[in-house]
Amino acid sequence: MKSFKSLIFTCLTMMGALSLGAQDIHFSQFYLSPLNLNPAMTGLMNCNSRIVANYRNQWASVLRSNAYSTYSVSYDQRIPVGRYDYFGVGGTFWGDRAGEANFATLTGKLSASYSKKMGGGRNDGQYLVVGAEAGVAQRSIDFLKLRWGTQHDGEGGFDGNLDSQEDGFDRDNFIFADLAAGLMWFMVFDPDNNLYFGGAFHHLNRANQSFSSAEEDLLYSRFTIHAGGEFLLGDRFGLVPGVIVMSQGPSFQVNAGTSFKFLLNRQRNNYQDFQFGLWTRISNKIESGVLNDAVILSTRFDYNQFTLGFSYDINVSPLRPASNSNGGFEFALQYKICGPERRGVYCPNF
Repeated sequence: MKSFKSLIFTCLTMMGALSLGAQDIHFSQFYLSPLNLNPAMTGLMNCNSRIVANYRNQWASVLRSNAYSTYSVSYDQRIPVGRYDYFGVGGTFWGDRAGEANFATLTGKLSASYSKKMGGGRNDGQYLVVGAEAGVAQRSIDFLKLRWGTQHDGEGGFDGNLDSQEDGFDRDNFIFADLAAGLMWFMVFDPDNNLYFGGAFHHLNRANQSFSSAEEDLLYSRFTIHAGGEFLLGDRFGLVPGVIVMSQGPSFQVNAGTSFKFLLNRQRNNYQDFQFGLWTRISNKIESGVLNDAVILSTRFDYNQFTLGFSYDINVSPLRPASNSNGGFEFALQYKICGPERRGVYCPNF
């Protein structure tokens, strides 16, 4: 088992370091990271501005101190236009570090959206939203910490004095531009019931990701489709289902499930609710089929404009003998700043 875990450790390190065509960062609580999900969600809120922070830690049971870690901070606000429409503006900063070789990405981006009311009354309505974002990212790696196949003796041992395969890699960090666009449609039936659909196209410009100046390795574009809603089934109980489908090059991923919502207090200045969610994540093994990667348990607590979310991934993939079925945990924190404006129901409670 020790040798097996050592092999898994090496594979995860190499995948994190060299699989540049793999999927982007992802959060199990995608619904609590709106600007990373879709630039059209910039400014989509029932307050004037919003601050969101996310943190994810994965594979700590296998990689220990070299676990994958991802963090994100965003700010966005909405600006009323005319009688019913809105502009949204925002900014996001996120970082990701993977494996022993410290394969890292840092990204800063600005986004904007426009929400156009397509129909409805004061307390209900349909909106079409278009959004776009532009940013700059940096990727880096520590070549000296990489382990190559030629440095293993074939019996589970590793000898760093053996020849490596890093010849040809002549830059350990680089900066590139990144562009994205998105669309959203949502319908609000009343303050407690809504439905939405969205789609986004990330990495429009397909920047070069090669650590060799003599080669070109273009970043795969990522296509995202997501949908969800909120449906109150009684005075104190409701369902909050959601689904996200992401496709990037040869990889795809699907997260789907629902949260069960319990209203604790719905007074205007003392709103409280608690949610418990059950989700699943399905992904593909490239060229060899589809697997159920994880079962996700989530909780969320809303108190007025404050939201706290926590989720935990239970690994059910073939890696579970090494991970002991442990996956990753996430924290999400959101705070909305509201003003005196009263223009009826505007959008779902993202």
